[in-house]
Amino acid sequence: MVRAFFLAMGISTAIVGLEFLAVDKATIISQVDAAGGGPPKAQVREIIPPDWVPWALLTAGIVVVIYSFTIPKRASA
Repeated sequence: MVRAFFLAMGISTAIVGLEFLAVDKATIISQVDAAGGGPPKAQVREIIPPDWVPWALLTAGIVVVIYSFTIPKRASA
């Protein structure tokens, strides 16, 4: 169970790192309800990750995947 969790987290982190290699910036648009009952306003936020973030996520994900293979399949009681 723990082995599968670490494997899944490592693969997910590596995939996010690969995605950040392909994307320069992300734009998040959210709808915010107006307090007076008017039409909702669109709130725009841009996320521009530094150059080291994709490589750090990719490296951390690969290290966790390798670590997950070293965990014993079942602990003997």
